[in-house]
Amino acid sequence: MTSELGRRIARRIAIAGPISVADFMAEALGHPTLGYYRRAMPLGAAGDFTTAPEISQMFGELVGAWLAERWQAMGNPGPVRLVELGPGRGTLMADALRATRSVPGFHAAIDLHLVETNEMLAARQATVLSAFKPSWHERFDQVPAGPLLLVANEFFDALPVRQFHKTARGWSERMVGLSSDGKSLAFALAPGSTPFAAFLPEAAEGAEAELCEQGRALAADIGTRVMRDGGWALLIDYGRDVSGPGSSLQAVRAHRGADLLDRPGETDLSAHVDFGALAAAVRAAASKARVFGPTGQGDFLQQLGIRQRADMLMTHASPPQRHAVDAALQRLIAPDQMGTLFRVMAVGDDRSAAPVGFEPGISGVT
Repeated sequence: MTSELGRRIARRIAIAGPISVADFMAEALGHPTLGYYRRAMPLGAAGDFTTAPEISQMFGELVGAWLAERWQAMGNPGPVRLVELGPGRGTLMADALRATRSVPGFHAAIDLHLVETNEMLAARQATVLSAFKPSWHERFDQVPAGPLLLVANEFFDALPVRQFHKTARGWSERMVGLSSDGKSLAFALAPGSTPFAAFLPEAAEGAEAELCEQGRALAADIGTRVMRDGGWALLIDYGRDVSGPGSSLQAVRAHRGADLLDRPGETDLSAHVDFGALAAAVRAAASKARVFGPTGQGDFLQQLGIRQRADMLMTHASPPQRHAVDAALQRLIAPDQMGTLFRVMAVGDDRSAAPVGFEPGISGVT
């Protein structure tokens, strides 16, 4: 089964030849009219996935506390560009701002910027965040200069990745072409070795690898920005701490796994984030920028006081409400749920004190 976008991609391949997995992913997610993130309402029970802010208000509240603490560590600059990459329905930012309304001067200093490409989601964000008069952008580099506080929760995992397969002659890039009968999309390997081999790990024949060029470039831009203007960024996503071989690209539709090439534009595609590569990109672009973590989301939230916040919410709650709070807590921090798979990394300037949430004995601060 295919889609209108799938048919368009097939016609493009028939005319010009196979495309990279990254190009396919970019089209499937970002096509101006038919891309998944341009036309779908992906979040929630009626969508394809649920993110941490939608699970519990505690997540956004603690992220807000972290951002306010970083603002104070920066010397209370005003205005400060408060930026969220991929704000979803605005839930995280709404919870963060509600939780920080008593921080003296913080809200008055905020200049809110949202990087969003989905018009339906932007409309929802406009409703829930109207009091802060946000500005919208399609790219991070469109955010005005100035001191920065940035949060990106489950944003980097949706950036296009190239995929590679190790053959007897070296690394070859996986491409998207047409099946032998020309009626459907199919994977194939490009002939010869890839020029990206220098960026790929040592591995045995048969191994696979992924490379996210956009993720590395964005991390470099963030590192350069915080060193130039001052600021901090908090990156939260599922992924791995150290670069290495392996493939993780997955497709999800209606909260269930799907075929990667089936119904492009109607299916969510994402890949595990290579935090080691992001950290390396930051340091290459801005050698004095500081990187903290990555650490597990469970450790990070517990160091910020999520258990204490859960206890507060349960104090006057009914039994069903207490059960819901506890279930959300466990989903966010338990090692067998989101607590370990999801990683948290902070990037900041060299002029502020170290951030909370990254205790050296737990998180391996670098």
